[in-house]
Amino acid sequence: MHDVAKPVKTQMKSKLKTMGVAVGGLIALIIVIVGIKGLQIGKMMSTPNVMPPTTVSSATVKEEDWAPTLSAVGSLSAVQGAIIAAELGGVVSEIKFENGGVAKKGDVIMKLDASQEEALLRSSEAEAELARQDLERTRGLASQKVVSKSELDAAESKFNRLNAVVDQMRSSIRKKTLVAPFDGQLGIRQVNVGQMINAGQQVVPLTSLDRLFADFALPQQYLGQLKPSLEVHVTTDALPGRVFGGKLTAINSMVDSSTRNITLQATLENPDHALRPGMFAKAEVTLPEKHKTLVVPGSAISYAPFGDSVFVIDKQKDGKTGKESQVIRQQFVRVGEARGDFVAITQGLKAGEVVVGTGVFKLRNGMTVTINNDLAPKPQINPNPVDS
Repeated sequence: MHDVAKPVKTQMKSKLKTMGVAVGGLIALIIVIVGIKGLQIGKMMSTPNVMPPTTVSSATVKEEDWAPTLSAVGSLSAVQGAIIAAELGGVVSEIKFENGGVAKKGDVIMKLDASQEEALLRSSEAEAELARQDLERTRGLASQKVVSKSELDAAESKFNRLNAVVDQMRSSIRKKTLVAPFDGQLGIRQVNVGQMINAGQQVVPLTSLDRLFADFALPQQYLGQLKPSLEVHVTTDALPGRVFGGKLTAINSMVDSSTRNITLQATLENPDHALRPGMFAKAEVTLPEKHKTLVVPGSAISYAPFGDSVFVIDKQKDGKTGKESQVIRQQFVRVGEARGDFVAITQGLKAGEVVVGTGVFKLRNGMTVTINNDLAPKPQINPNPVDS
């Protein structure tokens, strides 16, 4: 029994020794791996974290001659416009136009039933003809001293009175026919055939659209700078992207005592009839003198409650490697008026400086950038989008 137990103990010792060697090897492997990772982490921590350059578009600060403008809001009105209305009452017998059609001066718009007036006209004409014959006979007798002067005067008076009745009946018949007083575009009719209408009943609007008025107002302090024939540019939200040119044609003779504004009127050409009376419009009056203005694209401005800014692109050289890079610097500016895609800069920039043109919201001070203007939009003073 003693001899059997001895080999068993020897085998157990051998297994324990083998397990110890394996555990030692595993521990050594773990120590090596930890050491390698530690060296890698230390190297990463000792190496500065350099972000790759951000690609941006650029724009150069330009100095341009801008004529000062005065802006206001107003509305459009017709140079010639009227609502055709019936001067006399009656029953509508004919409507001679289509809704939204075009009418020329003298075209018949509508007719009212005038059968009664026409019958009375024939009766009055007959009486007037009889009065004319009586007057001729009385004149012949008066020349022969057969009738008195008073009888001749009575015959002449009767003839004139009956002729006046004929003229009145003809006028009433003419007023039963409504005609276009000028060339223009008709609106939507407000009467129907067979309808009984009263005097003054509105029938249809008629508007000449070739030219329109733009009515607006400016504060009284600008009165000394205003004069007729100044250029006016009008835009409206109904036609985005389009600018309509015109001239200042009228300045009101008095200032509104409640608002201290002076009312102005410009005349616009409207050959394609795109504008309509009653539209809301924005008007800009261009003053004659010009001044130098620094301008940048509006997309280059970073607007913020604490101040507006741009990112100026500066060139910096590394003192160790001598390599040149482009670094952005945030520059606070004071902005002026906007025209089209451009914004005037009144303080903070100099002509010739290069600024970031688009995407300023993703930038921060001191970033390294590269410039790529291949896909950058081209700003314009009078932009005209393709889909407008």
